Amino acid sequence: MRIGLLTRNVDSWCSNQLCEAMRRRGIEPVPLRFQQLAAWVGFKRKVSSGSLTLDELDALIVRPIGPGSLDECLLRIDLLHRLYRGGLPIINNPSSIERCIDKYFTLTCLEEHGIKVPRTVVTESVVEALEAFKELGGDVVCKPLFGSRGIGVMRLTDYELASRVFRTLAFMHHVIYIQEFIPHGTKDIRAFVVGDRVIASMYRVAESWKTNVAQGGRPMPIKLSEELEELAVKACSIMGCEVAGVDIIEGRDGPYITEINSQPGWRGLQSVCRVKIADVIVDYVVNKIKR
Repeated sequence: MRIGLLTRNVDSWCSNQLCEAMRRRGIEPVPLRFQQLAAWVGFKRKVSSGSLTLDELDALIVRPIGPGSLDECLLRIDLLHRLYRGGLPIINNPSSIERCIDKYFTLTCLEEHGIKVPRTVVTESVVEALEAFKELGGDVVCKPLFGSRGIGVMRLTDYELASRVFRTLAFMHHVIYIQEFIPHGTKDIRAFVVGDRVIASMYRVAESWKTNVAQGGRPMPIKLSEELEELAVKACSIMGCEVAGVDIIEGRDGPYITEINSQPGWRGLQSVCRVKIADVIVDYVVNKIKR
């Protein structure tokens, strides 16, 4: 059995964990970089990397697609769709990756299925953004539409500063994505879902409201309530994710889902949980192949 591992960095900690888990099970890991792939139309092979035709793999695990130009990102997703249509099991499937990469699209899907999400406004108009800033109480979180690890996320509480930020974003041809700030102390929850269950979870505790582990947040173990586990699993089901990290904040009026990461890292989470996350992922993929 050969399982591909498609990522921007085959030497990352999570990639190594997955490869080791495969080898322990007698599976040949096939690390691949997006930048080394070629797409073929009118040929027998569909997608290749050197002499390897990806159609011949038993399954493909997708790790971070990574930053890139619009052309690069579209091509990477197109390649996954081509392989998926050809019958290759891909975790996560390309449609779910597309949905989750776009924060706005994620929130609309969740809201339409009755899941509580923060009030959010997305626009290209500075005028509309400033009106939304006031309507959201003059305390908002401004985020990139596409992004991860808390990079580029800021809290705005001053109208003049918000105006300068919004005008700069518009000048650089970025959309303006602002969300009401929901007081949640200095911690939030990351629930790690595989299949139809939460296999591990943690608090991310920081010195301020920004809790990403990549930004200095400290992982602390937590056993989620049945209600929160069901919420995380439902959210992943709505988005079509089989492996995902679900971010939850506990507001005064209950839990909110802020994001779903369809290509989650788990180094911080692994440091505070007993379950071997890479093993669970690989076992899930093997069972999917057998089914």
